[in-house]
Amino acid sequence: MKTFKKIILAIIVIAFTSCVDVVDVEVQDGPTRLVVEASLNWEKGTTGNEQTIRLSESSPFFSTGAITEVTGASVVVTNDTSGDEFVFADQGNGEYLSTTFEPVLGKSYSLRIEHDGEVYTAIETMTPVTDITDIFQKREEGFNDEELEVHIVFTDPEEEGNNYLFKFQREGDLLPGLEVGEDRFLNGNEIDWWYEIEEDEDENIEPFQPGDVLQIEMYGISRPYYDYIKILVEQLGGTSLFDSTPVAVKGNCINETNPENYAFGYFRLTQVVKASYTFVEE
Repeated sequence: MKTFKKIILAIIVIAFTSCVDVVDVEVQDGPTRLVVEASLNWEKGTTGNEQTIRLSESSPFFSTGAITEVTGASVVVTNDTSGDEFVFADQGNGEYLSTTFEPVLGKSYSLRIEHDGEVYTAIETMTPVTDITDIFQKREEGFNDEELEVHIVFTDPEEEGNNYLFKFQREGDLLPGLEVGEDRFLNGNEIDWWYEIEEDEDENIEPFQPGDVLQIEMYGISRPYYDYIKILVEQLGGTSLFDSTPVAVKGNCINETNPENYAFGYFRLTQVVKASYTFVEE
């Protein structure tokens, strides 16, 4: 199990004191694409009726401007079995809201977006998640046996195909930690999944301390989404000066009008369980 300690989102500047010449490098911008944030997450114990889809436009890599929100689009999600349609109303700020969505586990749903004369579609299945049965802390299982780690316990169903996305967000931290679990390594077993934060003085990252509050989310995800998010987590968790340049990862949103002008992002339907844990003195 690998812990992704940080996400590096910085521009690295190298200054050579012996060099006084300025070299201008022209970086070509890629085409502007539609960015689809369509994560329909159904928290256990709720109706899941209120869901939001966000649309924006991609920006150049070195851009420091504000995100360009997309308004005026038509956004509809359809239950492929019943034919029920759920219209996501434009809120005028890039968000599209439905308060009548009806999530059904195991059912296929289709997304249809009409924007700027083009039609984008995607298909995904509402994927269930098991329950978290226990949460506790230890110092023995992590990479550093002197630091605290959190453990979440759950029992994976014997049926094949139960993949997971874990999100760990310590209160006060800017970015969460993300990890993924694959069914073939978990199937049918009681799982003790641990997570720690390793100290990094250069990045001002501290390990867990007594009193820290950690928000935990565990999602049941489809196999296609597992393959997609695993690549993103690996890219974000391993970026350095000498790594290969991360490549754009295509999601499941297809441009039916102009396939070359594909969208970024993913249409996913997941069930999620949430919990909070406060570290204590030992």
